[in-house]
Amino acid sequence: MKLRPGGRIRRVPSCIFLPCRALFFCWIVVLCFQISCRSFGVSAEEYYSIGMAYFELGKYAEAELWLSRAEAADKTKIASEYNLGRIAFETGRYEEAARHFEKVLARDGSNVMALRALAYTRIKTGEIDKAEALYARVLALVPDSLDDGYNHALVLVAMEKYEEAEKLLSSNSLILDENRDMLLLLARTQRALGKVEAADTYDRWLKEGDDALVRYEYAKILEEAELYAKALEEYQAVLVNLPGDSVNPAKADVRFELARIFLIADTENPQGMAELRTALEEGFEDREALEALAADERISEAGREEIQELIRDRAGNTPEETSGDTPEDVSEDTP
Repeated sequence: MKLRPGGRIRRVPSCIFLPCRALFFCWIVVLCFQISCRSFGVSAEEYYSIGMAYFELGKYAEAELWLSRAEAADKTKIASEYNLGRIAFETGRYEEAARHFEKVLARDGSNVMALRALAYTRIKTGEIDKAEALYARVLALVPDSLDDGYNHALVLVAMEKYEEAEKLLSSNSLILDENRDMLLLLARTQRALGKVEAADTYDRWLKEGDDALVRYEYAKILEEAELYAKALEEYQAVLVNLPGDSVNPAKADVRFELARIFLIADTENPQGMAELRTALEEGFEDREALEALAADERISEAGREEIQELIRDRAGNTPEETSGDTPEDVSEDTP
């Protein structure tokens, strides 16, 4: 599963880059509070303000010190706890961050910000099942939140709960064409479920843009549906604009797919074997896929034999002629 920063699973808010005047103001606030602290009694609200001023400046150690003091008072306890969690998250202390967010939720179980933050933190700790449960709680509180719905669906896909993910994404059908990330996730979810509707969903996504990997996935869906002519067209479109250094997909992978379609759908066309040879020359190394192709009875017998020959050549295990003589036994006589 791929989590995109700033896409849908949102990061816990990080340091805000303020304009120079704002930074100067923050420094003045901090200095003024420090002076007042030396002279007068300081309230929890003032501790909190000092901590947040340091937080805005990215000075997390100082912010943590002042927020820890503010956290002792009821008035600033929840806000301080939440921001201490943010600091722990930003500094890579994910388990500690989770404990802070859990403390907030223990006092305020409907705190959406803390739920979101804890869900993302649980993704960072690899506890996807906990993240899924947290996103479900968020959606129960804000059912119309598209970002949270997308995040929840992403987690469900990561857990291979494809039917639940499809149901969740399809419930937002009216805005799918406007939200391309959700539309693509729905297409991939339908593909994982083996649903023919995946082809239409991919087509809807590609009408408003282009991406080599998405078009490659679309072509594979068409091939699986035995829509060979359209699949061939899509694979060729991918190949035309694909950079030579592309990895996902690699040119060799696309050429292999082209070869397979020609060999299956147009067995007499020499282009199929030509594409297969080119794929191997360009670095195609999936032995399992080659052997499956060689065993595919939709390909002519001559074609299958030629593929087997290519496999033997690639493996360097072409049978060598032998004289038929067997090596002599080593003498077991003692000296």
